[in-house]
Amino acid sequence: MEGILDLYECPEDPRYPVVCVDETSKQHLQKMRPPLPLRPGKPYRYDPEYKRNGVSNLFMIFAPFFGFRHVEVTDQRMSIDFAHICRDIVEVHFPDAEKILLVCDNLNTHKPGSLYKAFDTQEVPSGSLKSWSFPIPRSMAVG
Repeated sequence: MEGILDLYECPEDPRYPVVCVDETSKQHLQKMRPPLPLRPGKPYRYDPEYKRNGVSNLFMIFAPFFGFRHVEVTDQRMSIDFAHICRDIVEVHFPDAEKILLVCDNLNTHKPGSLYKAFDTQEVPSGSLKSWSFPIPRSMAVG
């Protein structure tokens, strides 16, 4: 934990951006009946019955020192989706960075091996791999 706090105290440097990634899933629920109308002194009353219409996964990408944030929505939570997010961070959002300091939790999909599941070995540029450092909670530095 101290490593993360030290990371946030570093001066901002566009060559070494600190990028945080987290994700959450959200259910798509459909109400089965419209709410009962308002009456004097009574709020809307909703029926608790609902129909489940699937789930979406949201990746939040945030660079605190640069005021950057981006949300990417996927249909599922898989390591391949995380790999595509990582590639976008390197190639789209921070293409001029020498090294990206990636802060993420220890979810089983947040591993460098995700890149090799998603892309052929020839497709994973060595420069992109050298750009990644996963400082928490288990330190991994590639490159």
